[in-house]
Amino acid sequence: MTEFDPGDKQEEAQRLLTEAYDHQMVGRIDEAIALYLKSIELNPTAEAHNFLGWAYSLKGRYGDAIRECEKAIRLDPDYGNPYNDIGAYLIETGRWEEAAGWIEKATVAERYDGRFYAWYNLGRVWEHRGDWLKALDAYRHALEQNPQYTLAEKAVLRMESALN
Repeated sequence: MTEFDPGDKQEEAQRLLTEAYDHQMVGRIDEAIALYLKSIELNPTAEAHNFLGWAYSLKGRYGDAIRECEKAIRLDPDYGNPYNDIGAYLIETGRWEEAAGWIEKATVAERYDGRFYAWYNLGRVWEHRGDWLKALDAYRHALEQNPQYTLAEKAVLRMESALN
């Protein structure tokens, strides 16, 4: 009997995660979901749950998407992506007030490379509330963190125009 190497399990889970992401990027969402689930079965990570949530959201399954993001947060509370993603899914379902708190957590998460997305989404919340100064500030934060983010650039121009 051979001894099981946990590293092999993690490597296979990572391979499945990468394959799932590749499927998702070309629109094969059902295939991606199946592969994310296999990856999670082998090695549940915050990233795998978060990506599964994203895939569910693309199918309009926002409740499932939010639950996967919550699992990601339980596994790694410092991982910023699921906080922003929950906020974005709440926005998509018209639950703007609930979204703000989640997105604000993403703006200060220790581990989040795409923080500009959170600032942009926070700007959307403030704009929706009619607080254009806060929206402008959030959009500017997004643009400072990613000067090539055209959605934030357009939002800054829109808010500056509205305030003049």
